[in-house]
Amino acid sequence: MQLQRVAVQRATGAYALMDSLKRHGVTHIFGYPGGAILPIYDELYRFEARGELQHILVRHEQGGTHAADGYARATGRVGVCFGTSGPGATNLVTGIATAHMDSIPMVIITGQVPRHAIGSDAFQETDIYGITLPIVKHSYVVRDPRDMGRIVAEAFYIASTGRPGPVLIDIPKDVGTEEFDYTPVEPGSVKMPGYRPTVKGHPNQIANALKLMRQAKQPLLYVGGGAIAAGAHAEIQTLAELFNLPVTTTLMGIGAFDEHHPLSVGMLGMHGTAYSNFAVMECDLLIAVGARFDDRVTGKLKEFAPHAQVIHIDIDPAEVGKNRAPEVPIVGDVRNVLQDLLRRSQEDGDQPDPQRNQAWLNRIDRWREDYPLVVPHYADSLSPQEVIVEVGTQAPHAYYTTDVGQHQMWAAQFLKNGPRRWISSAGLGTMGFGMPAAMGAKVAVPDEEVICISGDASIQMNIQELGTLAQYGINVKTVIINNGWQGMVRQWQEAFYDERYSQSNMQPSMPDFVKLCEAYGIKGMIVRSRDELKGAIAEMLAANCPVLLDARVKRDENCYPMVPSGKNNAQMIGLPEHKHLEKVTEIIQCSSCGAKNVSTHRFCPECGAKL
Repeated sequence: MQLQRVAVQRATGAYALMDSLKRHGVTHIFGYPGGAILPIYDELYRFEARGELQHILVRHEQGGTHAADGYARATGRVGVCFGTSGPGATNLVTGIATAHMDSIPMVIITGQVPRHAIGSDAFQETDIYGITLPIVKHSYVVRDPRDMGRIVAEAFYIASTGRPGPVLIDIPKDVGTEEFDYTPVEPGSVKMPGYRPTVKGHPNQIANALKLMRQAKQPLLYVGGGAIAAGAHAEIQTLAELFNLPVTTTLMGIGAFDEHHPLSVGMLGMHGTAYSNFAVMECDLLIAVGARFDDRVTGKLKEFAPHAQVIHIDIDPAEVGKNRAPEVPIVGDVRNVLQDLLRRSQEDGDQPDPQRNQAWLNRIDRWREDYPLVVPHYADSLSPQEVIVEVGTQAPHAYYTTDVGQHQMWAAQFLKNGPRRWISSAGLGTMGFGMPAAMGAKVAVPDEEVICISGDASIQMNIQELGTLAQYGINVKTVIINNGWQGMVRQWQEAFYDERYSQSNMQPSMPDFVKLCEAYGIKGMIVRSRDELKGAIAEMLAANCPVLLDARVKRDENCYPMVPSGKNNAQMIGLPEHKHLEKVTEIIQCSSCGAKNVSTHRFCPECGAKL
């Protein structure tokens, strides 16, 4: 390994750590101190006093990991969090697993008992290295302080390159206090011969992909979180417009393609749009970009995209062909591959053709007309959907975080997000993620609006982070979609367990969230009716302080469409009935086939002709 070295100085392991973090561009650290990590916090005190770093004291280590995660998702930079040994380290595990499942770049620093005590069951000793092996991209135990600079440089490089992910550095207490001749290691100077991510796609496979794209009559571009990680938003739009490709995204891929664009068909999968799910069942070419064919997307895997040939582009070779064997596998960085594909396409003379695949797009638009996402309005109660739509209307460019459950799926359906402005625990589905992730995102982008959409059950998982918001004045807005249930659990119990609502009712002993906010010294609000909604959201957004809005919504509203477990994507339940759709009464006649159609249709539902 070759390292770029600078002047040597006498220093402790703790100083070497903090100096290395600073050299790697770290400005904020989320964490919680404890005995084994105190030498590091003592050095952090000096760095903070000089204004070189800021530490955000969370109220629980799990909140620290989620905050570092939200920071990373909002920026693409590596998020950093600290925790002490023993319970401090184990409290980080859920957040590490969340980042691992969603491929989020993080460096996690844990304190450890002194080297001589390791393995003796010392006070607050846990083998966090061993505990986290399945849920990290890589991990280290620092046995010699002389290795500190190199290890930090390697950790940041590994976390942020290839398929991103969390890297753990476990530091025994005496490593932090030991003095040695410190030689800093500059970012980007490490050489790791055994770690060489493939970033360029194979030219022959790119040519094969273009051949299939030119032949396809019913193609579909299926975009996942890898496109967000690669920053491939512009390339995806260019490709879609060049080949007139309808675009669907996963929960992780939201924001990779403008959902206001006419080629967007929204999210697919268990709670995706009906038209995206029908499209994936009928397409003859599926172009998977940075997606991993997750079970919540595919439904019954053997029946997923049954008529399609598959092009699969991903930086992780382990994902290509793992769940679905592609006709054209391309391993490489998504942005690099798409740039090469577009360059090759331009060299071959491909030109945008607005009529390409038009019959297929007309068919999708018929599904869009017949099976829209519906926002219910009830006479006696607020619907969850109208709360989320109103928030999105008043804050269309905000960064949105979510917790997990019905509110998450409604937010995914109805909010229209830009790149990196959708932050949600997708793979692990971690309740309690939303508010600390919003906290991290707001620290990362302090001049942007950051809003957490949560549920009354999820918010209580990490509600202690209201204290962190209050202490630092972190101007996060939190909207609780409060139906008094573990909403998605209740929906499944209603649909599949004969309405046996076992331990899912959260209404007994529900806290008064407004009073709880007052106890923490932040602004709390409550909304119970449609008449209050618009004004309350405007007041919340106008406040220059953290605010929590408790929106009391219809208790038994279900999230549809829904693909039941074990079914294919076309076997959705809860599709809207045509008789309930609002349509104008003016009748027009199709000039192509003579069928009569209401004027809200853009395409004839009989022959597909444009009206």
